[in-house]
Amino acid sequence: MITATPDPRALILLVDDQPANLHVLTAALKAPYRLKIATSGQAALDLAAREDKPQLVLLDVMMPGMSGIEVLRRLRADPGTADIPVIFVSADTSEQSQLDGLELGADDYLTKPVVTSILLARVRNLLDRKRLEQQLRLAAHVFQHSGEAIMITDSENRIVEINPAFTRMTGYTIEEVSGKNPRFLSSGRTSALEYSAMWQAISDQGFWQGEMWDRNKNGAVYPKLLTITVVKNRQHDIEYHIASFADISQQKAAEERIRHLAHHDPLTGLPNRLHLRIALEQSLAEAHRESKEVALMFLDLDRFKNINDTLGHHIGDRLLIEVANRLHDCVRESDLVARLGGDEFVVAVSGERAALSSAQIAEKIVVCLNRPFAIDELVLHTSPSIGISLYPGDGTDIETLMKNADTAMYHAKSAGRNNYQYFSVEMNQATSDRLRLENGLRHALVENQFTLHYQLQVDAGSGTPTGFEALVRWQHPQDGLVPPDRFIPVAEETGLILALGDWVLDTACAQLRAWQDAGQTKLRMAVNLSLHQLRTPGLAERVAETLARHGLSGADLELEITESAAMQDARTTIGVLNQLRELGVTLAIDDFGTGHSSLAYLKLLPVQRLKLDRSFVKDIETDPNDASICSATIALAHALGLDVLAEGVETEAQRDFLGQLGCDAMQGYLFSRPVPAEAALTAAIGQAGG
Repeated sequence: MITATPDPRALILLVDDQPANLHVLTAALKAPYRLKIATSGQAALDLAAREDKPQLVLLDVMMPGMSGIEVLRRLRADPGTADIPVIFVSADTSEQSQLDGLELGADDYLTKPVVTSILLARVRNLLDRKRLEQQLRLAAHVFQHSGEAIMITDSENRIVEINPAFTRMTGYTIEEVSGKNPRFLSSGRTSALEYSAMWQAISDQGFWQGEMWDRNKNGAVYPKLLTITVVKNRQHDIEYHIASFADISQQKAAEERIRHLAHHDPLTGLPNRLHLRIALEQSLAEAHRESKEVALMFLDLDRFKNINDTLGHHIGDRLLIEVANRLHDCVRESDLVARLGGDEFVVAVSGERAALSSAQIAEKIVVCLNRPFAIDELVLHTSPSIGISLYPGDGTDIETLMKNADTAMYHAKSAGRNNYQYFSVEMNQATSDRLRLENGLRHALVENQFTLHYQLQVDAGSGTPTGFEALVRWQHPQDGLVPPDRFIPVAEETGLILALGDWVLDTACAQLRAWQDAGQTKLRMAVNLSLHQLRTPGLAERVAETLARHGLSGADLELEITESAAMQDARTTIGVLNQLRELGVTLAIDDFGTGHSSLAYLKLLPVQRLKLDRSFVKDIETDPNDASICSATIALAHALGLDVLAEGVETEAQRDFLGQLGCDAMQGYLFSRPVPAEAALTAAIGQAGG
């Protein structure tokens, strides 16, 4: 569909009852204008009232029925046509007739016969004037109702006019500012050099735009976006300056919020990694110039993941906020505390004695973060592991210092947590070994490098085999047999313990199924559960699926959890253990006596067995304290309806002593070391025969 292009020419309405007169007018005006014709007063009113209104009416005065005077009166009385300009065209040349027409609101008066050139000039001038008047009305409306403040100054930069928005924004009225130089609005934040550049641009280009800070009548300082243009006369001299400006306080506040978010951690409000890097670049540059030290401290919260996983991220977040507040209180104003993410924080210490200051601050942090944290109704405990690297001794660039501080922090963790360590070259080797171990662990699961050894468990009274504990071993292709105390902590930290734990459970159950098929139907398999497994949803379902897959009953399986794992969020632990108990699985507390049990919770745990830690069994014959602990533990367990298995039994004297105390079952080198499946079965058969 083709759309017609609108005709841009002005529309003129010709009104006359004489065809000859209309012919003259039409001939003169048809080229430059669009024309409509009416031969009576009523026809003229009808055409003028239509949507396509004329921009001008040429109106005959003397017409039958309704005179031109009456037509004009009605046009002016109607708001829709009141502003249409009218030129009277009449044969009456008397002065009074012309005055009457003009007093009624006619814009001009032409006498007949019409001279074409004069007609064209009068029409053109009137249309141009009306167009200019319309533009002036529009400009006045914009000036009065603009949301931006507008100020007009003369060639000497004296204020001659302002609009209402100026008064709203600055508080000043026209009476207060007329004739003044706008410099009285200045807040003092803009330098003389900036003003000079502004006036140079106005002089050279007639235009300037930029941001400035002004002060309003109340004394409040605010930012504004200012635009200045000039009005020049025919000689190209500046007559006026027109300045328009808007308050951009909200925009500046939004920009500041965005800048803050870009440089700060949204949870704690501490500087983030980007801010830290910028600050460290400045600190290192200053330290280089002035031969000063910079200490970089990496801090990681001990056991934070357990808190986060067991109590939820909202509690973990609250804890991080409290830690951030305490860290801020531990440092000097010149030091920087930043959060890298998770539970990792960095403290940058500058100054001539940064090494000494960092030690004092680290000690203060250790003490401060060891105090309990009250979050809602919970009392939480955590501690920091801190690694420290020093500029320039441990590195001269940010990356090296960060890496070495991180290395020292891991060394602090391996040294028992809740301490701080300075970086040393030897730590690099330890870190490399740990990284190699972590990478090796990831491949070990895929490449079937893990194997299980089994340690015999026996009845304390008869010595009859009752089952085995499955213990994972790592047969590394290059390093040989890797001891569990090296790779289990790494597996727990990296989360690989979940996949490894599932593999151990499945493999141990498969082995028990094989032994049962071979006739050993009275043996039970004990498998250790990690805290991560205990806190992972769906544990009971996975255990049930594993038992079903290998044709075992719940009574064939014993699951062991450490005392410390059981006491972390004991209420949740009880719920998970009850689900396992419903499967018929035997539940045991491992390493009992080494943790911090609450007897109130212990009696609520749905367990059937306590495993007495080997550390108490080792010197039971010679250390009265160990003997007392073993005796009390066995008595406590029996009082709670639990049986007791003693670990680490290596001598007959230990066996006999524990038997006298009423211990129910034993496990240790006296009966069998942890050995592969074939040797374990041989040991069980031998023990049964013995």
